[in-house]
Order: sequence, then C-alpha cells, then structure tokens
Amino acid sequence: MRRFDRYISKQFLLSALFALVAFVLIFITIDVMENMDDFIDRHMGLGLLLKYYLYFTPEMVMLMMPIALLLSSLFTTGRLSNQNELVAIRMSGMSLYRIMAPFLVLSFIISVASIYFNGWVVPRTNKEKLDIGREYLGKNLLSQTSSNLHFQDGPARLVTIGFFDERRNSAARISVQDFSDRNLVDPVRRYDAQEMLWDSTRSAWTLSKGIEREFHGVRESVRPFSSLTLKLPAVTPERIAKMQLKPDEMLYGDLRRFVDEQERSGNNVARWLVDLYSKISFPFANFIVVLFGVPFSSVKRRGGLAVEFGISVLISFVYLAFMKASQVFGYSGALDPLVTAWLANGIFLVAGIAIMLKVQK
Repeated sequence: MRRFDRYISKQFLLSALFALVAFVLIFITIDVMENMDDFIDRHMGLGLLLKYYLYFTPEMVMLMMPIALLLSSLFTTGRLSNQNELVAIRMSGMSLYRIMAPFLVLSFIISVASIYFNGWVVPRTNKEKLDIGREYLGKNLLSQTSSNLHFQDGPARLVTIGFFDERRNSAARISVQDFSDRNLVDPVRRYDAQEMLWDSTRSAWTLSKGIEREFHGVRESVRPFSSLTLKLPAVTPERIAKMQLKPDEMLYGDLRRFVDEQERSGNNVARWLVDLYSKISFPFANFIVVLFGVPFSSVKRRGGLAVEFGISVLISFVYLAFMKASQVFGYSGALDPLVTAWLANGIFLVAGIAIMLKVQK
C-alpha cells in the first residue's frame, strides 16, 4: 500500500470511528432520558440497565454506520480540499478515481462484514434486548394468542389453526388435510376439530370433538371422534411462538426458512420478504454513501466541518426517510419486495455516479 493510501485510510477510519462512537453515545443518552421514568418505575438496577444497552449497541452501530462513514468521507475529503492538499495531489497526476480508491475499498469491506453483522449478530443481541424490554418494561410484548395460522406438515399435509392460546398450548377450529403423494391436488383424508391440546409427554396433539373424513374417489366416509391423538412434527407450540418473533430477532437463515414456510402455506409474505432482503441491502448503504460523499466534498466549500456535518445529516435523513417510505409500499405489496429493499441504494448509487461524472477529475 502506498503512503498516500495509508494516510487516507487512517484519516478515514479514525474519523468514522470517532463519528460512530459519538452518534451511539448521543443515541443512548437520548434513549435513557426518554425511558428514565420507566426504568425507575420498574426498579431496573444499574447492572440490568448496562446489560440492556450493551445488547442495544450492535443495532445502533448498524444504523449509525452509514451516517458515520458518510460524515467521515465528507470530512476527510473536505479537509484535503480546504487545505489545498487535494489540489497538490491532483497536480501530481493522480485522478479523483484514484483518490477515491482507499475510501471505496474500505467501505466495501465494511459493507461485506456488515452483512454478517446485520444478519447473524444483531438479531441475537436484539432478541436479548427485547426479552429484557418485555420482562421489565412491558415493551414489544409477544401476543399470547394467534389466529388464522397455516402450516405445511410434510409435502402432502396442510394444517390450519383458527386460534391458538400460548398460555394453555391449545388451539381451536383446526383443520388437517392430507393429500395423495401421487397427486397433491387429490384429497385423501381430512380432520376437523373444535379443539386441539398439546401433549408434551408424547410430543403430539390431542384433537377433541371432531370429524374424520376419508375420500375414495367420489365417495366419502365420515367418522366422528371425541378424542384423537395426531403427530404434527412441523407444528409445535415453540414454532407457533417463533412465528410471532419480529424479523429483527431472527437470524437471516431462520427468517429465510420462515418466509419459505409461509409462502408454501399460501400466506402473503411481502412484508417478511422486504425485511429479509433489507438484511443484505442495508449494509451496502455503507459503500454507496461513500461513493456519493467523496466526489461531493472534493469541491472546495466554505464553512468547514460545520457544513460537512450538516450535509451528512441532511443526506442521511433523506436516505432513511426514502427507505422507510418505500418500505410502506413494499409491505402493502404495491412494490416488489426486492425492488423495495434496494430502491434507496439504487437511487443514491445513480446520484453518486452522476456527481462523480460531473466533478473535475
């Protein structure tokens, strides 16, 4: 690595680290002040409070990272421009593209690392944070009842639950449909029951007050039953409870499997797909904002750090606002989930390339 690259990389990373720490501390301070009454009313000790914000920190780091990198790129390039170092570098024959190289390489590495961080580390810490919030603050409570649930238990069995009570591990308005292995549209058997209770000793469900139907071509035999034990390996109280977890609490692989299962069951998965794709798209905002920021700040401006800070906050606000607005359309199904997740990145990427082409090289 050339001396220039080491110099730029050091300034860029130190500025990004300083900005990130500052933003996280400001975020924590504001959150503590907003929730101080709840912390006092719930008698949360200092140890538990520190644990809560320790688990909260990874999520804040993920959210603040693009803003910190944008501010760092603006500040580092702007300082080079204001002190005429950028002019000297260009006069030595180095183009703007070459100057951008260490910024883009480092931001790309951070983006790739953030994919793992956002998809596998943050969900684990989020779950711990939300568990503390549920137990001590009464926030983000999981509903103890669920309705209109659909499962695929194997390739030829569909299970529908009208209502599930997590406190009793019981369900109401149950329908279990078995189809032919040779032709998945031909029904073979169907169970309809008013109630279903989980038997933990046998890891099975006990259906009560129901009817069993068997289909033989155009003929049908009906057999009422007062009690029937049925094993449904893919339908357990734990899995039903897991369906209520927020996407922020689910690892990327778990969320991917959850979406696939819901899609096979015929449910609308647009909202979950947006969250799934966002676990990959959001980390690349770290790279795109730097691509946008470096050529933008390479033009000498008055105002110094204050102007660079204001610009970074404005750009970040526009980006986050646009991302949240597009998510609304993705959640409703008006936009394709994949397009929704990458739309903000795509627009800022185009804007960054346009600025880069207009700036004197």
